[in-house]
Amino acid sequence: MEKQTTFTDLNLNTPLYNALGDLGFEYPTPIQAQAFNIVASGKDVVGIAQTGTGKTFAYMLPILRHLKYSQQDNPRVLILVPTRELVVQVVDEIEKLAAYTNVRVLGVYGGTNINTQKQAVASGQDIIVATPGRLFDLAVSHVLHLKSIQKLVIDEVDVMLDLGFRHQLLNIFDILPPRRQNIMFSATMTQDVDDLIVDFFKKPEKVTIAVSGTPLDNIEQERYDAANFYTKVNLLEHLLHDTQTYNKVLIFVAFKRMADLLFEQLEELFPDQSCVIHSNKTQNYRLRSIEQFRAGENRILIATDVMARGLDIENISQVINFDTPKYSENYMHRIGRTGRAEQPGHAISFSTEKEQESIEEIEAYMDMKIKLLDFPEGVEVSGELIEEERPQIREHNNPIKQRDLDAPGPAFHEKKDKNKKENLGGSYKFKIAAKYKKPKTRGDKNYNKRNKK
Repeated sequence: MEKQTTFTDLNLNTPLYNALGDLGFEYPTPIQAQAFNIVASGKDVVGIAQTGTGKTFAYMLPILRHLKYSQQDNPRVLILVPTRELVVQVVDEIEKLAAYTNVRVLGVYGGTNINTQKQAVASGQDIIVATPGRLFDLAVSHVLHLKSIQKLVIDEVDVMLDLGFRHQLLNIFDILPPRRQNIMFSATMTQDVDDLIVDFFKKPEKVTIAVSGTPLDNIEQERYDAANFYTKVNLLEHLLHDTQTYNKVLIFVAFKRMADLLFEQLEELFPDQSCVIHSNKTQNYRLRSIEQFRAGENRILIATDVMARGLDIENISQVINFDTPKYSENYMHRIGRTGRAEQPGHAISFSTEKEQESIEEIEAYMDMKIKLLDFPEGVEVSGELIEEERPQIREHNNPIKQRDLDAPGPAFHEKKDKNKKENLGGSYKFKIAAKYKKPKTRGDKNYNKRNKK
């Protein structure tokens, strides 16, 4: 029988062993064990492993092991992640591992005061964890100097590309030193990610624990067919009445308006048991919602796909896909929020007739079927439709344009008089001269006096 690898088998140092001991960790996950020596070697690395398998520790353990003490102000390690919540989470994980060292780590992201972050950067840092947008803002302001970066880590790179960060990533690559180690970890691999690797990585070593799209074996997957939004709400109410089984439930929806609408419904059914996060909420509201859910103050958290990436909350009893995601990769990231750290997980999906095609694509992507459950007796099938579900009559000569459900609302207002500019063209200098009686020459100081009479 093959002996299981322990952290003592890895070439760590005493501060890291002490930190792992405090955390109660004895055995590394497969991705942590296999990636350690490769990341430590200084080669470019691409790691593929399912969500919930400890990818953050997989790249941080070897980095911290070989990060020597330095008093220089400029950071040596840069970690890019797609969302603000993931910045906070990664910083927290690094601080746990670095508890017995003097490593300085800072998280920077949008939605907060940039001047405060500038002051923190200027005080000197070893590791910067950032979202691409705020990092680039700090770099172009010349407060954050990236000339000393030795290691670049891109976590959840597929999500960054999905969110439209490709242009910002390319700009960041341009201002980084060419001689550096590139490290990339993700749960799914896409063509865009492959293209990025070809363009910027130098003969990367690949660490693959599972084929991209393979779900964790410890996650039980089930689904229901439901007619529409309100039928899904009735089904959700039926399930959530079992508070013992559904004690910490993460619910994913398709877009922000749907998140707010579902939150209103659940507040009526289960008062003060729900919280919601999406990109229109303030940063403090989002972090507070996550902490309340993590601490058990709320047993239900409603989130959009953007929030699916990187949320690491222990003991989530169920992930419920209130809407079936259009992209199979999003489904993988969603269900990866349950069954973390080898604990049993449970994922349930609700699907309308229109969403059946997405279910088939997800099943093909995973190469497995999701168990279809019978619709519970006694749960009302509603005939009421929300606006997005109602059929739209399209006139031949005046077609209705598809609305962006997450676009901001109209904010038009009339300009104030002082802001209404008149295009004065070539006559501008003559009008100014007439208004202010500008002298014809600099030396003619009596010109104004003569013309005021």
